[in-house]
Amino acid sequence: MSANTDRYETAVTRYFEAWNAGGRDTLAKAVATAWAPDGRYTDPLADVRGHEQIAAVITAAHEQFPGFAFRLLGPVDGHHDTARFGWELVAEADGSAPVAGFDVIVLDAEGRIRSVHGFLDRVPA
Repeated sequence: MSANTDRYETAVTRYFEAWNAGGRDTLAKAVATAWAPDGRYTDPLADVRGHEQIAAVITAAHEQFPGFAFRLLGPVDGHHDTARFGWELVAEADGSAPVAGFDVIVLDAEGRIRSVHGFLDRVPA
């Protein structure tokens, strides 16, 4: 595994730790670890910047889908400061995954996320 691959894997691991964090303080710490201070998150439903706004988007997702967790779907691929990966939102009760998508992240020099460009591939009706 190359140093860059390790860098991408670490960033994506931190990304999922933030998306799966429980509690305001844990979430705030996870977002600060994963994202640069001026980091941005953009998908079809949100376009926000900064730790507080990113945490608010994650909190809203937890409120909309209680009892669900985000998990990596397939390998992480990347080059230079950019990585891409698929993900699913999985029900902890029965393993169903009504939401899935694909994200592209751009990292800063410290390996924190500068930006996320998210795409939704599967959403509930």
